Amino acid sequence: MNTDTLLLFAAASFVLAVTPGPTMLLALSNGISGGMQRAKWGMAGALMGSTIVIAVVALGLGSLLAASEWLFNALRVAGVIYLVWIGVKLWRSPAPDVAAAIAAPDTEPQGRLALTRSLTVAVSNPKTVLFFGAFLPQFIDTAQPQGLQYLVLGTIFIGLDACIMLAYAGAGTQAMRWLSQRSLQRLNRGCAAGMWALAATLAFWRRPGA
Repeated sequence: MNTDTLLLFAAASFVLAVTPGPTMLLALSNGISGGMQRAKWGMAGALMGSTIVIAVVALGLGSLLAASEWLFNALRVAGVIYLVWIGVKLWRSPAPDVAAAIAAPDTEPQGRLALTRSLTVAVSNPKTVLFFGAFLPQFIDTAQPQGLQYLVLGTIFIGLDACIMLAYAGAGTQAMRWLSQRSLQRLNRGCAAGMWALAATLAFWRRPGA
């Protein structure tokens, strides 16, 4: 893979990663609710999910999802329900107790919950699989071994995604330090509204060519 291809891919991946999506909203919300400790768990889950999705595309299973209307709709409905449920949980969560969060770091069960949520959100969105299925092959040289190319592109994307999520989580952590509890709750509810908006978008989205 030549340098121009890698730079073009990195630029396109940066634009994709910086656009607010469910995993980014969760990174922000985790930073608000539990500080960087909880956000790190959530980031780990989101990056695991991205790795799985890219592996699915590399193995050609993205084409199967694109061809199967039943499989696409099943995954789409599951994704919508989960995003709505996450939104409800964020909306109903109490205002973060800043002093308590700073004095007592998150327990492991809370961290694992953040990881599970982010992982599930990342792998339950068929739009992501289909997008990567159309996006990644544009940068693949079919005349060369493809496995290593997918590994390089996946590493670049996941590295950029981690940096952007870290920025979202850092913004949430700083908000926890500087904003009042009421303002933090409103910001958390803004993340919940974002989840519902993304769920609505996914609910009405159809496969290309359907």
